[in-house]
Amino acid sequence: MCGIVGCILKNNEKAAPVLLDCIKKLEYRGYDSVGIATVSDKINIKKDAGQINKVNLELDLADMPGNYGIAHVRWATHGDPNKANSHPQVDNTGKIAVVHNGIIENYEVIKKELESQGHVFKSDTDTEVIPHLIEKYMDQGMDLEHALIETIGTIHGAYAIAVISLDEPNKILATRKDSPLIVGVGEDQYFVASDSPAILEYTRNIIYPERDEIVILEPEGVTIKDKQGNILEKEIEVIEWTPKMAQKEGYDYFMIKEINEQATAVKNTLTEKENIEKIVEDLDDINRICFVACGTSYHASLTGKYLIESLAGIPVDVILASEFKYSTNTLNEKTLVIFISQSGETADTLKALDIANKTSKTLGIVNVAGSSVTRRANYVIHTQAGPEIGVAATKTYLGQLTAIYMLAGLLAKNNTLMEELDRVPEFIEELLLDTNSIKEMATRYKDNNDFYFIGRGYSYPIALEGALKLKEITYIHAEGYAAGELKHGPLALIDIGVPVVVVLPPGEDHRKTMSNLEEVKSRGARVIAIGASDDAMLISKSDDAFTINPDVTDIISPLVYIIPLQMLAYYIAIERELDPDKPKNLAKCVTVE
Repeated sequence: MCGIVGCILKNNEKAAPVLLDCIKKLEYRGYDSVGIATVSDKINIKKDAGQINKVNLELDLADMPGNYGIAHVRWATHGDPNKANSHPQVDNTGKIAVVHNGIIENYEVIKKELESQGHVFKSDTDTEVIPHLIEKYMDQGMDLEHALIETIGTIHGAYAIAVISLDEPNKILATRKDSPLIVGVGEDQYFVASDSPAILEYTRNIIYPERDEIVILEPEGVTIKDKQGNILEKEIEVIEWTPKMAQKEGYDYFMIKEINEQATAVKNTLTEKENIEKIVEDLDDINRICFVACGTSYHASLTGKYLIESLAGIPVDVILASEFKYSTNTLNEKTLVIFISQSGETADTLKALDIANKTSKTLGIVNVAGSSVTRRANYVIHTQAGPEIGVAATKTYLGQLTAIYMLAGLLAKNNTLMEELDRVPEFIEELLLDTNSIKEMATRYKDNNDFYFIGRGYSYPIALEGALKLKEITYIHAEGYAAGELKHGPLALIDIGVPVVVVLPPGEDHRKTMSNLEEVKSRGARVIAIGASDDAMLISKSDDAFTINPDVTDIISPLVYIIPLQMLAYYIAIERELDPDKPKNLAKCVTVE
């Protein structure tokens, strides 16, 4: 789970400053090390472990000669974060340099074979076998293009690769399999990158190469070929995101900016209604739905299960993408399999999608236009959240939920729900005006070691997502539970002073959940309640309460009640002097299994 960039500039401008600017915009994909390689009379490399600003302060990454090069920001999978394991990785001669996102599954076998042939390795990475293989094949008389084709025929796993060679100047080659890669076509400048925010400042004209297609960047332009050497005609798509959308715009962190953009994310995603109506018209023969997702998207899927089963009466399963292969024998032509992914590039999700396409109808709910999910699924709903840079998902979660709500409402022909959805942006904007009470809570709870979140029905996925947000960015142990499960084990964990967040909107489950609140309260828990502003009983029974417009009904509460929990996690991270945009050990797009 790394970020790669390559660029070639036509007018002999220095590439290093552009590469540095681009790779900074991909730091959400990994931040344990960074490196840049450019070409002059030799391959110049500067790299080291650490976040980009730290390494740049020490090495001045922009001060490198050459009008083309490659860059990398790393999230370690093989080998500790250190200088030797940082990318770019080179061959024995120092004439070939490679950056790579993904995992080479058979690298150990390849490495042993190459070592037996005299190759000397200097890192613990799986990536290093790639430049050594290219060196081997070029020594056999192949040009760079054919050496790269031979290399990707040898390696197994997921990859997006960019490579440069001194023997073939003014050229960058790139290819991909199961890891994201885009091509940017600018005016006298051409790019490859892992994601569009890297290059929005320079171009919004994007090409999406498919698996094992070979991308060739030269000063004169871009050529894309298949593995047989045939030149392919590829459509250039204009991405609608602007450079400004991928910037902080005065906020301290991307996460709080993106929390504040959630009303807009919902409004924009509601414009997908006509597209969803067409999809629903074409799904009249399905008798089962299966959601496949990971992390936050999994919690959105759980909400979808409650909605579709209760409103439309269609049986729904929710399966973690990494566990999907154990359920494949249950699929048939009347099953709709829905894949939810912010990036559209999640490795587990893509593998599951390829399996499901063999038997069932597939639908992708995705935030990134042109991503792999959008190109492989039968139907696509785009969540119109705009670029999300913070690792912890916020506005894309609301976009996913909005898409799911529309799908459920249209499947069930429930006009009341569709009307309620139109008011959600108003409810979000209203509660975002009150941040002081959440900030004050954060100061009181920042030193706790454990948190528990409980809710029933539609509130259960809210509890799960609230706990995930807290653990992701504050490193506090947090668990979400169905409130009715307290007596089946979790109650043993409740002790004096332990914070328990109770998600308690108005509705038919209110009375039972109030009883659960009393249960934890009687055992000494400090209760943080999220409920309606006219709920006097809840306010009186809680140690802290964040209240929300009582017009927010139980059924739409997941779209609104999650926001104070996002803010609580954010402000506790700030109180603990942590960077909420870059939680340790995590990256935005999980492109390895």
